[in-house]
Amino acid sequence: MRRPIRSPHVLLAALLLTLALPVGPAAPTTAQAAPQRPGPTVAATASGPVLTVPPSGNAPGYSVHVTAAQLSLDVRRAGHTVLAGAGGATGALRFRTGGTWQHATRLTRWTFGNGVLALTAATTAPGATVEARVTPAADRYRLEWQVKGAAADRLGLAYALASAGHWYGHGEAQTPTGGPATDQPWPLDSGQVVHPGFSPASYYMIDPFWYTSDATGLRVDTGHVMDVAINQQDDGLGRFDVESAEPYRATVFVESTPLEVYRDYVGIVGKPAKSDATDAQYADPVWNSWAQFYTHVDQAKLLSYARALHDHGVRGHTLQLDDKWESDYGNMTFDAKAYPDPAAMSRTIHSLGFDFGLWVTLWINLDSDQYRYAADHGYLLKDAAGTARPCTVTWWNGTAGIIDLANPDARAWYVGRLHHLMSTYGIDGLKFDTRFFDDRCAPHPGYKPTDYQRLGAELADGFDLQGVGIRVHWDTTAHRAGFVTRQVDKGTGWNSLRASVTQNLAISTIGYPFVTTDMIGGSSGQPAPSKQVLVRWAQSAALQPLMYASTSPVDTVDVTTGKKVTYDRETVDLYRAAIARHERLAPYIRDQVRQTLRTGDPIMRPLFFDFPKDPAGYTVTDEWLLGPAVLAAPQLTPGGSRTVHLPQGTWYDVVHGTTLHGPRTLTGYGTPLGTTPVFVRRGAPGADKALRALR
Repeated sequence: MRRPIRSPHVLLAALLLTLALPVGPAAPTTAQAAPQRPGPTVAATASGPVLTVPPSGNAPGYSVHVTAAQLSLDVRRAGHTVLAGAGGATGALRFRTGGTWQHATRLTRWTFGNGVLALTAATTAPGATVEARVTPAADRYRLEWQVKGAAADRLGLAYALASAGHWYGHGEAQTPTGGPATDQPWPLDSGQVVHPGFSPASYYMIDPFWYTSDATGLRVDTGHVMDVAINQQDDGLGRFDVESAEPYRATVFVESTPLEVYRDYVGIVGKPAKSDATDAQYADPVWNSWAQFYTHVDQAKLLSYARALHDHGVRGHTLQLDDKWESDYGNMTFDAKAYPDPAAMSRTIHSLGFDFGLWVTLWINLDSDQYRYAADHGYLLKDAAGTARPCTVTWWNGTAGIIDLANPDARAWYVGRLHHLMSTYGIDGLKFDTRFFDDRCAPHPGYKPTDYQRLGAELADGFDLQGVGIRVHWDTTAHRAGFVTRQVDKGTGWNSLRASVTQNLAISTIGYPFVTTDMIGGSSGQPAPSKQVLVRWAQSAALQPLMYASTSPVDTVDVTTGKKVTYDRETVDLYRAAIARHERLAPYIRDQVRQTLRTGDPIMRPLFFDFPKDPAGYTVTDEWLLGPAVLAAPQLTPGGSRTVHLPQGTWYDVVHGTTLHGPRTLTGYGTPLGTTPVFVRRGAPGADKALRALR
């Protein structure tokens, strides 16, 4: 059935208001026929067609109001708008042609049949139209649209942020104020996200998925680079542009709670099939040399570091040697001057009770003696601008080529060298760093950029990642592999400590539940962390799924001055106490891991996932739930007190040994350096085990 949109007048509007176009099975014709559930319907109204999806099962039902005057798809649930497109000069469906942004305007035609609402609209570009298809389901709709009559090189959606409440998701966010290293707005609309190069090849842990406090969500189905801007220059808009002329494909979720939106998303990308971390790696921290020494590391320094941790009773399951140990990047041979006897170094580390780990990369610098061999054998990714030559990429350690994991011979060569290195020197596991692909490179014939996330995940899955995990994302393999996800490098100040918390909330709610912060105390080449930052960071990490450590609480070096920094005995004692708390919590955490493997739900999650009717929880930035029973509220700012919000329920205050009833807000809660507020929800699954660990 076709309904062209003509110049409006009253009589036509009245007629249109009476029309409803049912979809789905025909009505029963006999008394014996089984009743049919009502399906989606479309009604023509004066302002444009309205697609209505009735409630069914746990799905709340919703309607999509298509604005005819300037094409927009606005979602309502129970009569309230829960997601609306941008209007005005931006436009809800926008595209770039000839270097200028244009957008859809007047709806000129629509049809509804076979469960699909088809739309055609004029645009601000002369001679160009937008054609869109909306395919509804019980709790979401699929949107696909394209531009006809103009050569568009980018397509995008734009939303009015306030129409959907607060916005979350995205992953590690680039911001004008230092994100993701020192800033991660939570909710996203509370700051500004300006993230060009939002890509499956990015080093950042990101997924094209966003969700809102009004229980709507957006997943953009693309393997292309995106340009994402959320509240840029406080404009109140969310813009999600894809750098491609291909049809724009997205799923819009409509649910009753944000947690249900998250579950819908995980139903598409997949939940972890396993956790790559062992029980020991959940219980104790891994110690990595990076923030302790950066590249100014050698055999003597690493062994002194290991002995100091051991002698002061600072526990850990692994000691990892990070960058820089190779003679040249990509050689996979130890620098003989800095490491005169790597095998003896490994034996000593093992004798101190640590496993030994090593930092590795797929990037081979041009000055490495292995570069020419790899290039001559076709083992490197080719240049996108000319596939006759290898792709070269500048990174923080020089200029390099990248092993092409889609080439079976290249992969076998690389993996064989890793196994030889590990067996020769008694190396137990690896920390894979850098990326597996770069957008300046061309994928192997028959592959696309997103495949390299899968190939990287498959490569890493063959090795012990020692609780620091790997930074793969976007592809379903990355979700299902169950890797620990470590954050991008943080600074060493209070702002980075706070960002480490909100960033984990962002990462764990886009489908990567086994999160750890960046190294406790931060890094990023900044001055060594203060005693207070180091201790508070350890206390915070102790209430997260895993602990990832580097800066020794005994002593470190200030990389900005080269001078030694010695911490006092209290620092060591409080750091040890944080490790001991985490170790006692490990049985409870392992229970949450098993629950996540069943459901896909995150372990570390925002308060509103469990308490969606508590409005205060949607803007809390310094508390989280660790599973259903533990509420963590560590001190993340200077000072000795904080405000704590408790959602509905009966809560046991571990610090004071008292029982409190929520919802309530505790002001002036005392937090001297040895005190970390943590609460256990009575009656929640695992509460008894958590209480035994925390008391």
